[in-house]
Amino acid sequence: MRAFSKDCIPFTAFKTLDESQKAWITSDGSLTALLEAKSGQPLQVKRTFEGYRLLSMAQKKQLGYKGIKLNRPMLAWVREVLLFGNSLQPWVAAQSIFPLPSLKGEAKRLQHLQGTPIGYVLFKRQKTLPNRRLIEPTKAGWRRSTVYDWHGRSLIISETFLPELFLVK
Repeated sequence: MRAFSKDCIPFTAFKTLDESQKAWITSDGSLTALLEAKSGQPLQVKRTFEGYRLLSMAQKKQLGYKGIKLNRPMLAWVREVLLFGNSLQPWVAAQSIFPLPSLKGEAKRLQHLQGTPIGYVLFKRQKTLPNRRLIEPTKAGWRRSTVYDWHGRSLIISETFLPELFLVK
């Protein structure tokens, strides 16, 4: 289920994007596949952080936690990467957040992605996944933060679309 709403985006800011940029930011399915199609080559992944962090209150709310769970500390496996297409500058800065309760069964392998794009794993069998999404402008670029339901487990993937993506033809 897609929870994209213009209420999440300052209307005047959203109007500054052209149709191509809006299409990237609001696309469903694998961003990895879209980036590889644009670059004509496999996506290059540079990990900038990988390890455990406490979930923030906002992240717990985004994941749908309520009541007493909001006030309890909760660890997550966090992976931060820069995604490169066919240029020297990154196209996307991404952060994946896997709450520890979600890292069971098939999902355990999400801790061991190393340089593998997460899209290879998440969208291996399905073109789209159930999700809720928030889109907002940031200083670095437009960011979409999506809560995916993958095999009954919730995870957050935030992607900031950097200016270089829109400069490369």
